[in-house]
Formats: sequence, structure tokens, C-alpha cells
Amino acid sequence: MYYKIKIEDTVRIPPRRFNEPREKVAIETLNETYNARLDRTLGLFICVYEIEELGEGKLIMGDGASYHRVIFNSIFFKPEQQEIIDGEVIEIAEFGAFVRLGPMDGLVHVSQVTDDYINYDSKRGALIAKESNKTLDESDLVRVRTVAISLKDNSVKDTKIGLTMRQNNLGKFEWIEEAKRKSKKA
Repeated sequence: MYYKIKIEDTVRIPPRRFNEPREKVAIETLNETYNARLDRTLGLFICVYEIEELGEGKLIMGDGASYHRVIFNSIFFKPEQQEIIDGEVIEIAEFGAFVRLGPMDGLVHVSQVTDDYINYDSKRGALIAKESNKTLDESDLVRVRTVAISLKDNSVKDTKIGLTMRQNNLGKFEWIEEAKRKSKKA
């Protein structure tokens, strides 16, 4: 889920940028400072999109830059437990499928793909359901539910998001459409 969050901080504007619009420089500097920052409470920083208040600059002895108190609005991404998210399969492995969920990736373990027994086709790089012959390949679009989340401060690569597709209206988009057609016929 994406969240708008208001933050109060101090922004440093270097002397070489004094001739540029202060608000523009502040947004760029804050985006560079917070870029890819992960916080357990807030989630993954995406961007600063608006400055609400930019205070008067203060100079510090020995540093030619100006420091401004700033209140800004930003966007964070934080997956929530039991949230349903659409994503894209970016990698298939013997143990499951990695799904891109916006700025983060999650894993659908083979036991959570379907109710069928799943085989891994190493030549094709796909997961194949034994009874229904459903297949899951890279670049497939899927709908998943988050079942486990472990956010590690300041490390997106150490973050773990467990996903499932074993419930109604979850899975590969084609599977969902097929299930809807079957239920209308019944």
C-alpha cells in the first residue's frame, strides 16, 4: 500500500545552488537524501512530492551551505498483512515464483501457487500444476495476497514478503478469468 506521509526535517542547500529556486533544490536534495530508505514503521521511501513549509536558512560556521527547517509531503510503500496486490512474475525458481510488487519483490512458495501438486520445468523455467496443467511463467501478471512480512531497517534486499495465490480470485489473471467464466455457466 502506498501512503502519503508528512515529515519535518532539516535540508542542507549547498552554496553552488543558491541561485536556483529554493523549493526545487530542497525537493531534489530531500529525494537524494531519502532515496531507497527503508523504515520498519513507514516502509520504503518513494519520493518527496511537495514542500509545505521551507524555513529561513541558517549558516553554520565552517560550512558555506544554508540549513532550512522543512516540512514536506512524501510517499512511502509499505506492504500490509493480508493485502491483495497485483504484480508481475519476475523470476521462477524450483521453490517458487518471485513477484514484483511495485518497488519491492515477494515470493510465492510452490506450496502457495495452487491446490495442485506443482512441478518445476527447468528447461522452460516455469511452474506447472500436475492435474489442471496451469502454468506460471516469467512476466505473467498475477494477483497475490501477502501472508508474511519481515521488513529490515535500511535493507530492501533483506526484506522478505511471503505471498499466496491459493484463494478465490487470486493467481494468474487468466486463471481468475477462467474461474469467473466457469462460475457464470454453473
